[in-house]
Amino acid sequence: MIASIIHQGKTLKADLSQPLDISIPLRAGEKGVTAFHIPAMRMEPFSMGSFTGAVAAGAGCNVNNIHYNPHGNGTHTETIGHITKKNFPVSDVFEKYFFTALLITAHPQADAEGNRVISLSDIQPALAGDVPEAVILRTMPNPASKMHQQYSGSNPAYLHHEAATALATRGVMHLLLDVPSVDREEDGGKLLAHHAWWQQPAAPRTRATITELIYVPDAIADGLYLLNMMVPGIDNDATASKPVLYRIL
Repeated sequence: MIASIIHQGKTLKADLSQPLDISIPLRAGEKGVTAFHIPAMRMEPFSMGSFTGAVAAGAGCNVNNIHYNPHGNGTHTETIGHITKKNFPVSDVFEKYFFTALLITAHPQADAEGNRVISLSDIQPALAGDVPEAVILRTMPNPASKMHQQYSGSNPAYLHHEAATALATRGVMHLLLDVPSVDREEDGGKLLAHHAWWQQPAAPRTRATITELIYVPDAIADGLYLLNMMVPGIDNDATASKPVLYRIL
């Protein structure tokens, strides 16, 4: 199936028959990714009286309770409500679900303190020429082990707040990264990149989103794609999500 989209006055065509999933599924136990010392996702059969919701236990169907925290258990999308007193549910932010997206491979560099930083120079391609609706950052190195990485206490790479500001002021609305957070694991609660991206509190961008803990395999080349953002209808500032790319023809 071929879809046509309009970007900067130009008609682009994308092949919807070849989806490229860049999400990390929520998985229970050690198979799942974790961050910020948040426990791994867990699933357990619902139990009430003599009923246990597991076919293996003799029930007619499986009925699992699922316990997870979107910020540390896999790919998740968050709104400005992540840093505000007011709730901005993810389910209310999106007015459409397909966007033009530019994939960029970034090379975080160590600063004077040894922190690995995604700098403004890494995202310069997104600031030149036509501005995409979304920017996707794939950081190097890029092992497949990111799919089940245990990030807690590892001080992973993060986005410099000047880079976040540049993307926001150029009008990019959706930012996707393969790290646990746009900010440092421990920054004293400043969350500089979060505030810079959402322009909070000076000029809040309430329709902008951040998606973290994605994984983009090396086989997917840098460039422009059609992005489908799939999010469940949960009344919370963050939720597990499933971003999928489609190649532009």
